[in-house]
Amino acid sequence: MNKWITIAVILLCACNTGNKKDAENSVMNADKKFSDLSQAKGMKHAFLEYIDSNAVLLRKNHYPIVGKDAKAFLEKENDSAYTLTWEPMSAKVSASEDMAYSYGTYTLKLKDTTLRGSYISVWKKQASGDWKFVVDSGNEGLGK
Repeated sequence: MNKWITIAVILLCACNTGNKKDAENSVMNADKKFSDLSQAKGMKHAFLEYIDSNAVLLRKNHYPIVGKDAKAFLEKENDSAYTLTWEPMSAKVSASEDMAYSYGTYTLKLKDTTLRGSYISVWKKQASGDWKFVVDSGNEGLGK
């Protein structure tokens, strides 16, 4: 009997690992599509599309910008002078598979220069199954 319990536990763990890997891939895909949208339609459009209603933006020289204020902050953004894209490197999903984080590097292309940095996004799975970010932050300093 113990042999069958052991086999069942191993199979259950293997199945959960596959599901978690699928969820991590789903977050990576969402993050990549988010970046693709930023490149195609602008940073403001992409962020407004992927922001959760309770999201927090962590920005240089600002206190945390939360919820409706975060959306209002983005709506005022003028992104016509630059292009922001990023490349996710990894994503990890919670045991319940409804929260996750991803991180990677970003590229900010201005008229005369290109800046690079790193970022982290915290994601929440929506009732629709889509992922929206609940925290977004980045760090400058990877050079050109």
